[in-house]
Amino acid sequence: MADNKDDKYLMDHNYDGIQEYDNPLPAWWLITFFGTIIFGFHYWIHYEFGGGQTLADELKGDLAIVKSLNPSTDNPDKEETLAALVSSDTAKTLGKEVYGAKCAVCHGPELQGLIGPNLVDEYWIQGKGKLVDIAVVVRKGVLDKGMPNWDNQLKEEEIQSVTAYIYASRGNKPANPKAPQGEKVVE
Repeated sequence: MADNKDDKYLMDHNYDGIQEYDNPLPAWWLITFFGTIIFGFHYWIHYEFGGGQTLADELKGDLAIVKSLNPSTDNPDKEETLAALVSSDTAKTLGKEVYGAKCAVCHGPELQGLIGPNLVDEYWIQGKGKLVDIAVVVRKGVLDKGMPNWDNQLKEEEIQSVTAYIYASRGNKPANPKAPQGEKVVE
């Protein structure tokens, strides 16, 4: 065999007449390999002992965000919860006070409708006139029509009470009501 400059890399052993080169791994590959081992160790320590957020914690946080964006799935707006308030004189009294202070400017003192729609007739623009629909509109508002979002301005009890008051007042015959708007809802 001729003397070659690569002979220093030849290993001593011979397999079926084939000699093997001793090729060291490239430095960049070794750095990457050991770096991933170090990263993996720190990652494991962080999530096992360091209080890192688990998948279950992440899911709870994401579900809380989704729940806050869709108030119709909240417990307070269940039809049964709101229906109990409709028969409560205390809730309707509080609802009338809050309505007079916040809503009467647009919907009229007798819910007959001024700038906003009539709330005592059988026609509804938003929803079907159910308790949950009313609560969602009070909570979220109708921004494109000029109705503000009351969620951050009213307490939960006040939103529920206004909803109960509006629902209990349906069918009243106010003087000079606004013309019907929206779809007729039959229960």
